[in-house]
Amino acid sequence: MDRYTQASPERPLSVLFVCLGNICRSPAAQGVMEDMAKRADRASSYRLDSAGLYGGHAGEMPDRRMQIHARARGYSLMHRSRPVRESDFDNFDIIVAMDASNRRGLMDLAPTPEAQEKIVMMTDFCRSHPGADHVPDPYYEGAEGFELVLDLLEDACAGLLDATTPGHE
Repeated sequence: MDRYTQASPERPLSVLFVCLGNICRSPAAQGVMEDMAKRADRASSYRLDSAGLYGGHAGEMPDRRMQIHARARGYSLMHRSRPVRESDFDNFDIIVAMDASNRRGLMDLAPTPEAQEKIVMMTDFCRSHPGADHVPDPYYEGAEGFELVLDLLEDACAGLLDATTPGHE
């Protein structure tokens, strides 16, 4: 993933995480990535945000259950939900979809073929879950669903951090 190695304090890499409602998966991905970048002393190398394809939760905090599970792992989720905007395709270097439906929605919203090239899958960065092809929506699941999402996001965010570290193989 050589095209991502430009992350640095001089030129922060902007990453937008996207799910359906921006209340579970994408704000959790943002929180996990913020924490990992901070612990790696690389927080200034990134500009991170999240958004949803469905705007019905705009302005809301992340789902309470996701906050509880994330907090148990040391993550603070403070993002307020917002919908994806066309300007996001100009303002972000990478747009990360949580599942194939999110990817299709983003592809439909992308204003140009160049904008479509910015869209990647979260699981593209997984290393410990090689069979994962999406981050499932835990909204209608129990505690296990939220824990699985966090497991996948921790794996994928670690892979994203490595993939965007200059000089990393």
